[in-house]
This record gives sequence, C-alpha cells and structure tokens, in this order.
Amino acid sequence: MPAEEIKSESAKKNEDWMNSKWRPAMGWTYMLTCVADFVLFPILWSLVQVIGGGKVESQWMPITLQGAGLFHLAMGAVLGIAAYGRTQEKMSGANNGGIAPPTPAPSFGSPAPTPAFGAPATPAPAFGTPVSRPPPAFGAPSQPPHPEI
Repeated sequence: MPAEEIKSESAKKNEDWMNSKWRPAMGWTYMLTCVADFVLFPILWSLVQVIGGGKVESQWMPITLQGAGLFHLAMGAVLGIAAYGRTQEKMSGANNGGIAPPTPAPSFGSPAPTPAFGAPATPAPAFGTPVSRPPPAFGAPSQPPHPEI
C-alpha cells in the first residue's frame, strides 16, 4: 500500500491547517494591525515624546492610512471575498451538516415558472376583449358602467 493512504485522521487535519484556518488568520491579522496602528502606537508615540522632551509636539500618523488607505481597501476586499466564498461553501453543503443548496435560476429558453402566490393564473385577455370586473368591496359605492370608447 502507498504511504499516502495510511495517514491518520490527525495527520490529515495537520495537513489541512492552512486551507481551513486562513480566513480567521486574515481577520485576526487585520484586527491586530488596526489595534496596533490606531491604539497602541499613538499611545507609545506620545509616551516617547513626553519622556524624551517633556511634552507632546507631534501627532502619530497611522501607517496603514499612508497611500490613501490602500491597506484597508485591500484587506476589506480580501476579507469580503473570503466571507462571500465561505457563504457559498455553506450554501452548497460543505462542512455544515447538509444545508440544501439554493435552487438554480431558470436559464434562457426554459419553461416559464409557475405564477407567484396571488398572481393571476390565466393570461391577460387579448386586445378588445371585454374585461369582467369583480364586484365592489362591502360598503364601497357601486360604480356606474363606463361606456367603451
């Protein structure tokens, strides 16, 4: 027997670490970067100025906002696409206990779908055919018949 077929379950899980954990790792990395750049570094910058010169003379400029905030745009795209991809995986039944996938949309040339709840089941009358109207609601004044034009 080849060696690939005799792997234990734990060995298979260890192999799969990067494939299964990259989404949360990206989220944690982005969160830690934002905390460092917007919370920790400004505090440390001010402390260094106070300790070094006695007063705060310049403000911290966030590193991730340099270059028009391209870092945040890129991370937003990565995390957004990752979340969308995971949603699609869940909808297709991957690792979620078997949620049924959504029904596919009809393609061009397929038979017409059944009418929705409350929609008329018969086609509209042809041009020039007299239309029968339902009786007025209870308590509503009756309308006189309108002449045809």
